[in-house]
Amino acid sequence: MSDNYSSAGYSGSTKSSPTRVQWSTRMAFILAAVGSAVGLGNIWKFPYITGEHGGGAFVLVYLGCILIIGIPVMMAEIALGRRGRHNPAQGIATLVREAGAHPFWKIIGVMALLCGFMILMFYTVVAGWAFAYVPKAASGSFVGENGDTIGSMFGGMLADPIALTIWMTVVLGLTMGIVLRGLHGGLEKAINLLMPGLLILLLILVGYAMTSGHFMEGVSFLFKADFSKMTGTGFLVALGHAFFTLSLASGAIMTYGSYLPENVSIGKTTMIIAIMDTVVALAAGLAIFPLVFANGLEPGAGPGLIFVTLPIAFGQMPFGSTFGTLFFLLLAVAALTSAISMLEPTISWLTEKFKMTRFKACMLAGSLLWLGGLGVVASLNIGSEWTLFGKTFFDMLDYLTSSWLMPLGGLLMAIFSGWILKKTVMQDELGLSSAIMHQLWLFTMRYITPLAIIIVFLNVLGIVNF
Repeated sequence: MSDNYSSAGYSGSTKSSPTRVQWSTRMAFILAAVGSAVGLGNIWKFPYITGEHGGGAFVLVYLGCILIIGIPVMMAEIALGRRGRHNPAQGIATLVREAGAHPFWKIIGVMALLCGFMILMFYTVVAGWAFAYVPKAASGSFVGENGDTIGSMFGGMLADPIALTIWMTVVLGLTMGIVLRGLHGGLEKAINLLMPGLLILLLILVGYAMTSGHFMEGVSFLFKADFSKMTGTGFLVALGHAFFTLSLASGAIMTYGSYLPENVSIGKTTMIIAIMDTVVALAAGLAIFPLVFANGLEPGAGPGLIFVTLPIAFGQMPFGSTFGTLFFLLLAVAALTSAISMLEPTISWLTEKFKMTRFKACMLAGSLLWLGGLGVVASLNIGSEWTLFGKTFFDMLDYLTSSWLMPLGGLLMAIFSGWILKKTVMQDELGLSSAIMHQLWLFTMRYITPLAIIIVFLNVLGIVNF
Protein backbone atom coordinates (compact mmCIF):
# COMPACT_ATOMS: atom_id res chain seq x y z
CA MET A 1 0.00 0.00 0.00
CA SER A 2 1.40 3.40 -0.92
CA ASP A 3 2.21 5.88 1.83
CA ASN A 4 0.92 8.59 -0.50
CA TYR A 5 -2.78 8.40 0.12
CA SER A 6 -5.62 10.62 -0.95
CA SER A 7 -8.40 12.18 1.09
CA ALA A 8 -10.62 12.70 -1.92
CA GLY A 9 -14.25 11.92 -1.35
CA TYR A 10 -13.76 11.47 2.38
CA SER A 11 -16.80 12.56 4.41
CA GLY A 12 -19.28 11.49 7.03
CA SER A 13 -18.33 8.80 9.49
CA THR A 14 -14.65 8.21 9.93
CA LYS A 15 -14.84 4.58 10.97
CA SER A 16 -13.65 3.31 7.64
CA SER A 17 -10.69 4.60 5.66
CA PRO A 18 -9.54 1.81 3.37
CA THR A 19 -6.87 3.91 1.65
CA ARG A 20 -5.19 4.99 4.90
CA VAL A 21 -1.90 3.24 5.52
CA GLN A 22 -1.73 1.60 8.96
CA TRP A 23 0.90 0.31 11.37
CA SER A 24 1.77 -3.29 10.62
CA THR A 25 1.44 -4.30 14.30
CA ARG A 26 0.33 -2.81 17.60
CA MET A 27 3.92 -3.08 18.84
CA ALA A 28 5.10 -0.95 15.90
CA PHE A 29 2.73 1.80 17.01
CA ILE A 30 3.77 1.45 20.67
CA LEU A 31 7.47 1.69 19.81
CA ALA A 32 6.84 4.69 17.56
CA ALA A 33 4.75 6.49 20.18
CA VAL A 34 7.31 5.73 22.88
CA GLY A 35 10.02 6.98 20.51
CA SER A 36 8.05 10.18 20.06
CA ALA A 37 7.63 10.61 23.81
CA VAL A 38 11.18 9.58 24.73
CA GLY A 39 13.45 12.41 23.72
CA LEU A 40 15.59 15.16 25.14
CA GLY A 41 12.83 15.81 27.67
CA ASN A 42 13.35 12.41 29.33
CA ILE A 43 17.12 12.15 29.27
CA TRP A 44 18.19 15.81 29.36
CA LYS A 45 15.37 17.77 31.02
CA PHE A 46 13.81 15.28 33.48
CA PRO A 47 17.01 14.62 35.47
CA TYR A 48 17.92 18.28 35.87
CA ILE A 49 14.42 19.49 36.84
CA THR A 50 14.26 16.60 39.31
CA GLY A 51 17.57 17.82 40.74
CA GLU A 52 16.32 21.41 40.89
CA HIS A 53 13.13 20.48 42.76
CA GLY A 54 14.38 18.13 45.44
CA GLY A 55 14.32 14.63 43.95
CA GLY A 56 11.86 12.04 45.25
CA ALA A 57 8.94 14.31 46.15
CA PHE A 58 9.07 15.85 42.67
CA VAL A 59 9.15 12.38 41.08
CA LEU A 60 6.04 11.29 43.01
CA VAL A 61 4.13 14.39 41.96
CA TYR A 62 5.30 13.89 38.37
CA LEU A 63 4.10 10.25 38.39
CA GLY A 64 0.74 11.34 39.76
CA CYS A 65 0.39 13.92 37.01
CA ILE A 66 1.23 11.34 34.36
CA LEU A 67 -1.53 9.10 35.71
CA ILE A 68 -4.19 11.77 36.21
CA ILE A 69 -3.46 14.14 33.32
CA GLY A 70 -1.00 12.66 30.83
CA ILE A 71 -2.65 9.30 30.19
CA PRO A 72 -6.24 10.61 29.71
CA VAL A 73 -5.04 13.36 27.34
CA MET A 74 -2.92 10.92 25.33
CA MET A 75 -5.91 8.58 25.04
CA ALA A 76 -7.96 11.47 23.67
CA GLU A 77 -5.30 12.51 21.17
CA ILE A 78 -4.83 8.97 19.83
CA ALA A 79 -8.61 8.55 19.58
CA LEU A 80 -9.01 11.85 17.73
CA GLY A 81 -6.26 10.82 15.33
CA ARG A 82 -7.76 7.41 14.61
CA ARG A 83 -11.29 8.80 14.26
CA GLY A 84 -10.14 11.55 11.89
CA ARG A 85 -7.85 9.27 9.78
CA HIS A 86 -5.90 12.23 8.39
CA ASN A 87 -3.18 14.67 9.34
CA PRO A 88 -4.13 16.79 12.41
CA ALA A 89 -5.57 19.74 10.44
CA GLN A 90 -7.81 17.68 8.13
CA GLY A 91 -8.56 15.05 10.75
CA ILE A 92 -9.91 17.56 13.27
CA ALA A 93 -11.81 19.35 10.49
CA THR A 94 -13.49 16.04 9.65
CA LEU A 95 -14.47 15.50 13.30
CA VAL A 96 -15.80 19.05 13.58
CA ARG A 97 -18.09 18.39 10.59
CA GLU A 98 -19.15 15.04 12.02
CA ALA A 99 -20.08 16.68 15.34
CA GLY A 100 -21.82 19.61 13.65
CA ALA A 101 -19.62 21.86 15.79
CA HIS A 102 -18.56 25.45 15.20
CA PRO A 103 -15.69 25.76 12.68
CA PHE A 104 -13.63 27.41 15.44
CA TRP A 105 -12.67 23.96 16.72
CA LYS A 106 -10.66 23.29 13.56
CA ILE A 107 -7.98 25.43 15.18
CA ILE A 108 -6.94 22.42 17.31
CA GLY A 109 -5.46 20.63 14.30
CA VAL A 110 -3.87 23.76 12.86
CA MET A 111 -2.24 24.61 16.21
CA ALA A 112 -0.91 21.05 16.56
CA LEU A 113 0.69 21.19 13.10
CA LEU A 114 2.20 24.62 13.72
CA CYS A 115 3.44 23.68 17.18
CA GLY A 116 5.28 20.54 16.04
CA PHE A 117 6.90 22.37 13.13
CA MET A 118 8.07 25.26 15.31
CA ILE A 119 9.46 22.91 17.96
CA LEU A 120 11.39 21.03 15.29
CA MET A 121 13.10 24.25 14.19
CA PHE A 122 15.01 24.44 17.47
CA TYR A 123 14.87 20.76 18.40
CA THR A 124 17.18 19.81 15.54
CA VAL A 125 19.71 22.35 16.81
CA VAL A 126 19.61 21.07 20.40
CA ALA A 127 19.70 17.47 19.14
CA GLY A 128 22.82 18.48 17.22
CA TRP A 129 24.54 19.16 20.56
CA ALA A 130 24.04 15.52 21.52
CA PHE A 131 25.38 14.33 18.15
CA ALA A 132 28.39 16.65 18.49
CA TYR A 133 29.24 15.25 21.91
CA VAL A 134 29.47 11.64 20.66
CA PRO A 135 32.84 12.15 18.89
CA LYS A 136 34.00 14.47 21.70
CA ALA A 137 33.44 11.70 24.27
CA ALA A 138 34.90 9.02 22.00
CA SER A 139 38.09 11.00 21.43
CA GLY A 140 38.71 11.42 25.15
CA SER A 141 38.11 15.18 25.15
CA PHE A 142 36.69 15.05 28.69
CA VAL A 143 39.50 13.00 30.27
CA GLY A 144 41.23 14.84 33.11
CA GLU A 145 39.54 18.15 32.36
CA ASN A 146 38.11 20.37 35.09
CA GLY A 147 34.75 22.11 35.19
CA ASP A 148 36.02 25.37 33.74
CA THR A 149 37.55 23.65 30.72
CA ILE A 150 34.47 21.54 29.98
CA GLY A 151 32.20 24.54 30.53
CA SER A 152 34.31 26.47 28.03
CA MET A 153 34.05 23.52 25.62
CA PHE A 154 30.25 23.70 25.69
CA GLY A 155 30.26 27.48 25.45
CA GLY A 156 32.70 27.32 22.55
CA MET A 157 30.42 24.94 20.66
CA LEU A 158 27.44 27.26 21.11
CA ALA A 159 29.54 30.19 19.90
CA ASP A 160 30.49 28.41 16.65
CA PRO A 161 27.69 28.90 14.07
CA ILE A 162 29.40 26.69 11.47
CA ALA A 163 29.70 23.69 13.79
CA LEU A 164 26.12 24.12 15.02
CA THR A 165 24.84 24.37 11.45
CA ILE A 166 26.70 21.22 10.41
CA TRP A 167 25.29 19.17 13.29
CA MET A 168 21.80 20.60 12.84
CA THR A 169 21.99 19.63 9.16
CA VAL A 170 23.07 16.08 10.10
CA VAL A 171 20.07 15.68 12.42
CA LEU A 172 17.63 17.15 9.90
CA GLY A 173 19.09 15.05 7.07
CA LEU A 174 18.72 11.81 9.05
CA THR A 175 15.17 12.75 10.04
CA MET A 176 14.16 13.59 6.47
CA GLY A 177 15.80 10.43 5.13
CA ILE A 178 13.74 8.24 7.46
CA VAL A 179 10.41 10.06 7.03
CA LEU A 180 10.90 10.18 3.24
CA ARG A 181 10.61 6.39 3.06
CA GLY A 182 7.07 6.40 4.47
CA LEU A 183 5.40 4.61 7.34
CA HIS A 184 6.51 1.02 6.71
CA GLY A 185 9.76 1.55 4.85
CA GLY A 186 10.98 4.46 6.97
CA LEU A 187 9.33 5.07 10.32
CA GLU A 188 8.69 1.45 11.30
CA LYS A 189 12.09 0.16 10.21
CA ALA A 190 13.93 3.01 11.91
CA ILE A 191 11.93 2.74 15.15
CA ASN A 192 12.32 -1.05 15.25
CA LEU A 193 16.09 -0.51 15.18
CA LEU A 194 16.45 2.68 17.22
CA MET A 195 14.15 1.94 20.17
CA PRO A 196 15.64 -1.44 21.16
CA GLY A 197 19.07 0.14 20.73
CA LEU A 198 18.08 3.01 23.00
CA LEU A 199 16.80 0.66 25.70
CA ILE A 200 19.96 -1.49 25.53
CA LEU A 201 22.20 1.59 25.85
CA LEU A 202 20.15 2.79 28.82
CA LEU A 203 20.39 -0.57 30.57
CA ILE A 204 24.17 -0.64 30.05
CA LEU A 205 24.49 2.82 31.58
CA VAL A 206 22.26 1.95 34.55
CA GLY A 207 24.34 -1.20 35.05
CA TYR A 208 27.52 0.86 35.06
CA ALA A 209 26.00 3.35 37.51
CA MET A 210 25.35 0.41 39.86
CA THR A 211 29.11 -0.10 40.10
CA SER A 212 29.84 3.52 41.00
CA GLY A 213 29.50 2.93 44.75
CA HIS A 214 26.84 5.64 44.96
CA PHE A 215 23.93 3.87 43.26
CA MET A 216 21.77 3.72 46.39
CA GLU A 217 22.40 7.42 46.96
CA GLY A 218 20.99 8.02 43.49
CA VAL A 219 18.03 5.73 44.23
CA SER A 220 17.35 7.57 47.49
CA PHE A 221 17.53 10.94 45.73
CA LEU A 222 15.01 9.83 43.11
CA PHE A 223 12.55 7.95 45.29
CA LYS A 224 12.83 9.25 48.87
CA ALA A 225 10.04 11.78 49.15
CA ASP A 226 10.75 14.88 51.22
CA PHE A 227 7.81 17.17 50.56
CA SER A 228 9.41 19.97 52.55
CA LYS A 229 11.58 20.51 49.46
CA MET A 230 8.59 20.80 47.12
CA THR A 231 7.35 24.29 46.35
CA GLY A 232 4.29 25.40 44.42
CA THR A 233 6.57 25.99 41.45
CA GLY A 234 7.80 22.40 41.72
CA PHE A 235 4.22 21.11 41.50
CA LEU A 236 3.60 23.20 38.40
CA VAL A 237 6.85 22.10 36.76
CA ALA A 238 5.94 18.45 37.43
CA LEU A 239 2.48 18.94 35.93
CA GLY A 240 3.83 20.77 32.90
CA HIS A 241 6.55 18.20 32.26
CA ALA A 242 4.14 15.28 32.66
CA PHE A 243 1.93 16.84 30.00
CA PHE A 244 4.69 17.77 27.59
CA THR A 245 6.93 14.70 27.94
CA LEU A 246 4.34 12.53 26.19
CA SER A 247 4.57 14.69 23.03
CA LEU A 248 0.98 15.84 23.44
CA ALA A 249 -0.61 18.72 21.49
CA SER A 250 2.21 18.85 18.93
CA GLY A 251 0.57 16.76 16.20
CA ALA A 252 2.87 13.74 16.54
CA ILE A 253 0.65 11.45 18.62
CA MET A 254 -2.47 12.45 16.70
CA THR A 255 -0.78 11.63 13.40
CA TYR A 256 0.55 8.32 14.70
CA GLY A 257 -2.95 7.57 16.01
CA SER A 258 -4.38 8.15 12.53
CA TYR A 259 -2.40 5.11 11.34
CA LEU A 260 -3.70 2.89 14.17
CA PRO A 261 -5.84 -0.12 13.18
CA GLU A 262 -9.42 -0.27 14.49
CA ASN A 263 -8.92 -3.45 16.53
CA VAL A 264 -6.25 -1.97 18.82
CA SER A 265 -7.36 -0.94 22.32
CA ILE A 266 -6.42 2.69 22.83
CA GLY A 267 -6.74 2.47 26.62
CA LYS A 268 -4.37 -0.47 27.06
CA THR A 269 -1.94 0.83 24.45
CA THR A 270 -1.76 4.27 26.07
CA MET A 271 -0.99 2.72 29.45
CA ILE A 272 1.92 0.77 27.93
CA ILE A 273 3.28 3.89 26.21
CA ALA A 274 3.04 6.01 29.37
CA ILE A 275 4.67 3.30 31.49
CA MET A 276 7.55 2.84 29.05
CA ASP A 277 8.08 6.60 28.74
CA THR A 278 8.15 6.98 32.53
CA VAL A 279 10.48 4.00 32.98
CA VAL A 280 12.95 5.55 30.53
CA ALA A 281 12.86 8.88 32.40
CA LEU A 282 13.45 7.16 35.76
CA ALA A 283 16.17 4.92 34.30
CA ALA A 284 17.90 8.03 32.96
CA GLY A 285 17.89 9.40 36.48
CA LEU A 286 19.30 6.13 37.83
CA ALA A 287 22.06 6.27 35.22
CA ILE A 288 22.93 9.92 35.86
CA PHE A 289 22.60 10.73 39.58
CA PRO A 290 24.89 7.95 40.96
CA LEU A 291 27.65 9.24 38.68
CA VAL A 292 26.98 12.81 39.79
CA PHE A 293 27.20 11.83 43.48
CA ALA A 294 30.23 9.59 42.92
CA ASN A 295 32.16 12.57 41.59
CA GLY A 296 30.99 15.05 44.22
CA LEU A 297 29.00 17.10 41.72
CA GLU A 298 25.74 19.00 42.14
CA PRO A 299 22.48 17.20 41.12
CA GLY A 300 20.61 20.49 40.83
CA ALA A 301 23.01 21.90 38.24
CA GLY A 302 20.21 22.85 35.88
CA PRO A 303 20.34 22.54 32.06
CA GLY A 304 24.13 22.17 32.20
CA LEU A 305 23.80 18.84 34.04
CA ILE A 306 24.11 16.81 30.82
CA PHE A 307 26.51 18.89 28.75
CA VAL A 308 28.81 20.18 31.51
CA THR A 309 28.37 18.27 34.79
CA LEU A 310 28.24 14.75 33.32
CA PRO A 311 31.25 15.24 31.01
CA ILE A 312 33.22 16.22 34.14
CA ALA A 313 32.18 12.91 35.69
CA PHE A 314 32.98 10.95 32.52
CA GLY A 315 36.40 12.58 32.44
CA GLN A 316 37.21 11.38 35.96
CA MET A 317 35.83 7.83 36.00
CA PRO A 318 37.37 4.58 34.71
CA PHE A 319 36.30 3.82 31.12
CA GLY A 320 34.73 7.29 31.11
CA SER A 321 35.31 7.80 27.40
CA THR A 322 33.49 4.57 26.56
CA PHE A 323 30.50 5.25 28.77
CA GLY A 324 30.43 8.91 27.85
CA THR A 325 30.20 7.89 24.20
CA LEU A 326 27.39 5.46 24.97
CA PHE A 327 25.50 8.12 26.93
CA PHE A 328 25.60 10.78 24.23
CA LEU A 329 24.77 8.15 21.62
CA LEU A 330 21.70 7.34 23.74
CA LEU A 331 20.78 11.02 23.86
CA ALA A 332 21.24 11.34 20.09
CA VAL A 333 19.03 8.31 19.37
CA ALA A 334 16.31 9.60 21.70
CA ALA A 335 16.41 12.99 20.01
CA LEU A 336 16.16 11.41 16.55
CA THR A 337 13.09 9.30 17.39
CA SER A 338 11.29 12.44 18.59
CA ALA A 339 12.37 14.48 15.59
CA ILE A 340 10.94 11.82 13.26
CA SER A 341 7.55 12.01 14.98
CA MET A 342 7.46 15.82 14.80
CA LEU A 343 8.20 15.92 11.05
CA GLU A 344 5.62 13.28 10.06
CA PRO A 345 2.52 15.48 10.72
CA THR A 346 3.76 18.16 8.31
CA ILE A 347 4.62 15.60 5.65
CA SER A 348 1.22 13.96 6.10
CA TRP A 349 -0.49 17.35 5.71
CA LEU A 350 1.46 18.29 2.57
CA THR A 351 0.83 14.94 0.87
CA GLU A 352 -2.89 14.93 1.70
CA LYS A 353 -3.77 18.60 1.35
CA PHE A 354 -1.68 19.43 -1.72
CA LYS A 355 -1.27 15.92 -3.19
CA MET A 356 2.53 16.22 -3.08
CA THR A 357 4.77 13.20 -3.29
CA ARG A 358 6.58 12.41 -0.04
CA PHE A 359 9.84 13.44 -1.69
CA LYS A 360 8.59 16.91 -2.59
CA ALA A 361 6.95 17.30 0.82
CA CYS A 362 10.17 16.34 2.61
CA MET A 363 12.25 18.69 0.47
CA LEU A 364 9.89 21.61 1.08
CA ALA A 365 9.47 21.01 4.82
CA GLY A 366 13.17 20.24 5.26
CA SER A 367 14.23 23.43 3.47
CA LEU A 368 11.96 25.58 5.64
CA LEU A 369 13.14 23.83 8.80
CA TRP A 370 16.78 24.30 7.78
CA LEU A 371 16.25 28.02 7.24
CA GLY A 372 14.47 28.26 10.59
CA GLY A 373 17.33 26.30 12.15
CA LEU A 374 19.81 28.86 10.82
CA GLY A 375 17.87 31.52 12.71
CA VAL A 376 18.08 29.43 15.88
CA VAL A 377 21.82 28.88 15.40
CA ALA A 378 22.40 32.60 14.87
CA SER A 379 20.43 33.46 18.01
CA LEU A 380 22.99 31.49 20.05
CA ASN A 381 25.98 33.49 18.83
CA ILE A 382 26.25 36.09 16.06
CA GLY A 383 22.59 37.13 16.38
CA SER A 384 22.22 36.85 20.15
CA GLU A 385 21.44 40.57 20.38
CA TRP A 386 18.62 40.36 17.83
CA THR A 387 15.58 40.17 20.08
CA LEU A 388 11.82 40.59 19.94
CA PHE A 389 10.15 41.52 23.23
CA GLY A 390 13.46 40.75 24.88
CA LYS A 391 13.67 37.20 23.46
CA THR A 392 16.00 35.72 20.87
CA PHE A 393 14.58 33.66 18.01
CA PHE A 394 15.39 30.45 19.91
CA ASP A 395 13.75 31.75 23.10
CA MET A 396 10.73 33.01 21.18
CA LEU A 397 10.11 29.64 19.51
CA ASP A 398 10.45 27.87 22.85
CA TYR A 399 8.17 30.39 24.58
CA LEU A 400 5.44 30.33 21.92
CA THR A 401 5.31 26.51 21.77
CA SER A 402 5.71 25.60 25.44
CA SER A 403 3.83 28.53 26.98
CA TRP A 404 1.09 29.09 24.41
CA LEU A 405 0.51 26.52 21.68
CA MET A 406 0.92 23.36 23.79
CA PRO A 407 -1.16 24.46 26.82
CA LEU A 408 -3.87 26.00 24.65
CA GLY A 409 -3.88 23.03 22.28
CA GLY A 410 -4.15 20.60 25.17
CA LEU A 411 -6.93 22.62 26.78
CA LEU A 412 -8.96 22.85 23.57
CA MET A 413 -8.42 19.15 22.87
CA ALA A 414 -9.73 18.23 26.33
CA ILE A 415 -12.80 20.43 25.92
CA PHE A 416 -13.45 19.21 22.39
CA SER A 417 -13.22 15.51 23.25
CA GLY A 418 -15.01 15.88 26.59
CA TRP A 419 -17.81 18.31 25.73
CA ILE A 420 -18.17 18.88 21.97
CA LEU A 421 -17.96 15.38 20.46
CA LYS A 422 -20.83 13.02 21.10
CA LYS A 423 -20.13 10.74 24.06
CA THR A 424 -20.65 7.68 21.85
CA VAL A 425 -17.85 8.74 19.48
CA MET A 426 -15.13 8.70 22.12
CA GLN A 427 -16.70 5.69 23.86
CA ASP A 428 -16.55 3.79 20.59
CA GLU A 429 -12.95 4.80 19.84
CA LEU A 430 -11.48 4.32 23.31
CA GLY A 431 -13.10 0.91 23.80
CA LEU A 432 -12.63 0.97 27.59
CA SER A 433 -13.50 -2.21 29.46
CA SER A 434 -16.43 -0.76 31.41
CA ALA A 435 -18.85 2.15 31.47
CA ILE A 436 -17.35 3.22 34.80
CA MET A 437 -13.89 3.52 33.25
CA HIS A 438 -15.29 5.67 30.44
CA GLN A 439 -17.14 7.89 32.90
CA LEU A 440 -13.92 8.33 34.87
CA TRP A 441 -12.06 9.30 31.69
CA LEU A 442 -14.87 11.68 30.69
CA PHE A 443 -14.89 13.34 34.12
CA THR A 444 -11.13 13.83 33.92
CA MET A 445 -11.28 15.38 30.45
CA ARG A 446 -14.22 17.63 31.32
CA TYR A 447 -13.05 18.95 34.66
CA ILE A 448 -9.65 17.87 36.02
CA THR A 449 -7.51 18.25 32.89
CA PRO A 450 -8.86 21.66 31.82
CA LEU A 451 -8.49 23.03 35.36
CA ALA A 452 -4.92 21.73 35.69
CA ILE A 453 -3.88 23.14 32.31
CA ILE A 454 -5.51 26.51 33.07
CA ILE A 455 -3.58 26.73 36.36
CA VAL A 456 -0.28 26.00 34.58
CA PHE A 457 -1.18 28.43 31.80
CA LEU A 458 -2.04 31.25 34.23
CA ASN A 459 1.17 30.62 36.14
CA VAL A 460 3.27 30.78 32.96
CA LEU A 461 1.63 34.10 32.10
CA GLY A 462 2.31 35.42 35.59
CA ILE A 463 -1.38 35.90 36.36
CA VAL A 464 -1.26 33.37 39.20
CA ASN A 465 1.93 32.88 41.19
CA PHE A 466 2.84 30.09 43.59
